[in-house]
Parts: sequence; C-alpha cells; structure tokens
Amino acid sequence: MKKIDRLRLRYEVARKTIHLSSISIPVIYYFISRDIALLLLVPLFTGFFLVDLLKNFYPPVSKWYHKTFDAMLRTHELEKKPYLNGATFITLGALILVLFFPKIIVVASFSMVSISDTFAAVIGKAFGKHRLGEKSIEGTLAFFLSSLLIVALVPELNMLIGIVMAISATLTEAFIVRIGSFKIDDNLSIPLVSALVGILCYMLFMPEQIPFLSMGR
Repeated sequence: MKKIDRLRLRYEVARKTIHLSSISIPVIYYFISRDIALLLLVPLFTGFFLVDLLKNFYPPVSKWYHKTFDAMLRTHELEKKPYLNGATFITLGALILVLFFPKIIVVASFSMVSISDTFAAVIGKAFGKHRLGEKSIEGTLAFFLSSLLIVALVPELNMLIGIVMAISATLTEAFIVRIGSFKIDDNLSIPLVSALVGILCYMLFMPEQIPFLSMGR
C-alpha cells in the first residue's frame, strides 16, 4: 500500500525553509574560487555525514536526533532502517558539482534544487490536487516556473540550454530516480541530472563557450 506523506503544511514549510537556506551555497560559490569552495564543502559534508552515521548506529545521538527533528521527518525517515537525511545528500550534491562541473552550471543546477524544490513542495502540499508521477501537477508547475526564472537570472548561462536544464530538473523532481529498488534522493538527483544535461548541451552545440562557464574558478 502506498505510504502517505505524514507532514502537515506548517512542518513542510519549516522543513523547506531550512532547505531553502542551501541557496547560500551557489550564491557564495559565485564569488569565490573552486578551491575555497571545496575547503568549505568538504568539512560541511563530512559533518552531516558523521551525524547521519551516528544517528543510525549510536543510540544517544539517535535519541537526540529524533527528539529534536521528528516533527519534520517524513514517514520513511521514522523507520528503523538506516538512512541518510536530506542535508547529507544536498551537501554531497554540492560537493560533486563543484568537483566536476563549471561554475555557472553549478550555480544554475544547485539553485534549482534549493529554490524550485522548495516551491514545488510547499505549493504541492497546499494546492496539489492532480498527480504527476509521484508528485502533483501543481507542485511540478511551481518547480518549472521558478526554475525558468532561475536560469534566466544566472549570468553567462545560455537561455536555451538553461530551459533544457529546467525541463530536465522538473522531470527529475516529478518522477523518482531509482537504481533497481534504491531510490536516489532528489537533493542529489535534481542538481546532478540538470548539470549533466547542461554540460552535454554545451559540449554538443556550444563547446567554444565552455571556458566562459568557469569564471573565477
């Protein structure tokens, strides 16, 4: 039987307000070098990952974690089996993007998971009536429109390629990405899929522009 998302709207808003704060990652990265970004992201990811491991296997940390955050956890996050939370996946996504993609692609793709995913979750929770994949049409539309605004505002990003990135990110958000039975967290899949699509478009159609995507790298 399909599991019901247990979060009420006010807890979804609280959860996504925290999620929205991750927009600081692409904003800060735009103004600093790749090396400095890695110096910040590596310990940040390591910290979240260690807390995740300890909450799964060390009872005192698990007790503190669930006492503090249970109200904002989804159904699958309350189960006994080990899992990684969204903060770990989103910092892992940021780390992979900075390691392997040009700066402008990173800024665009990560901004979509920070902002558009937040809009999709809140609008879908408040107004979602019609299903699309495992999400609502209303939430998916909010994701797409906000992602279009993002790619229009990111400097140096080709608008047509940005639109393709926005479409790929929207579809990734709407339809859960799985490897076998393993569900890939959308905090990781959304930025990676959109970044891959973006860089492939540049490689195929505008390879001469790729060096300009790494400004200040």
